[in-house]
Amino acid sequence: METQELRKIYHQTERLTLIILIITLPIFGGVYLYHNSGSITKDLPDLPDFFNGFLLSFCPLLLLYQDLTFRKKIKLTFGETELIDKVKIYCKATTNRFLFLFLVSVGASVGLLFDGNPFYIVLFALALVFFSLAKPSPDRMARLMKLKKEDRELLREIARPQ
Repeated sequence: METQELRKIYHQTERLTLIILIITLPIFGGVYLYHNSGSITKDLPDLPDFFNGFLLSFCPLLLLYQDLTFRKKIKLTFGETELIDKVKIYCKATTNRFLFLFLVSVGASVGLLFDGNPFYIVLFALALVFFSLAKPSPDRMARLMKLKKEDRELLREIARPQ
């Protein structure tokens, strides 16, 4: 029974992370192509300086915050003895992390669309790096939570498609 519950939790988290990534990439890609196309006239209003400054400082702070929060929540797994409790904490932390990364990518897309500052491209690239590093996998979970060998094997088993 525990294996089925672990499988369900893992696959829900994996599905959510992929959906967020699938939504994020086309949004920024469209904005990037719109920004770099020379044939499209840009009749968009300029962002107020306050809002532009807010986005330029808020997005990097969110990147830092999501990493620090994730690491803090992963440390909570060290105090748990049951694998299912550890996986629940990990999956909740990963979900929160991906939602923060989604906010960063949307903020970078909006900033690039209205302001055109290349720093937004760098912010999105950093968000992509974190998306890549944060995607849940059995090996990553086992390494971060410092699991025993039998727990590692169980995680590999639940990650396989049925």
